[in-house]
Amino acid sequence: MSDTDGGDAPGSHPRHDLEPLLTSPVRLSVVAALAPQQKAEFAFVRDLVEVTDSALSKQVAALEEAGLVAVDKGRVGRRVRTWLSLTAQGRAVYRRHLDALRAIAGG
Repeated sequence: MSDTDGGDAPGSHPRHDLEPLLTSPVRLSVVAALAPQQKAEFAFVRDLVEVTDSALSKQVAALEEAGLVAVDKGRVGRRVRTWLSLTAQGRAVYRRHLDALRAIAGG
């Protein structure tokens, strides 16, 4: 076995397709919660992922900055609501990340 972590063909191991942002369990959970939805209300995601408002806000901000999640604010009656959704890029990154995890676990 080589002392380097590159192996015989640099870049051929599926770990290279992992998205670093999604190695955080909370961020991965947020993206997984949004994947089957067109959009989801902030409170729904917060409760599903079992985090505080501030923890979810922080993780969503990182995902939004990377272009993986879109945040839309609006009103329902008098209440301000926040909706989250995966961007097209976010869906592609999530699929690639899951495929890499499957390849690592199965291979």
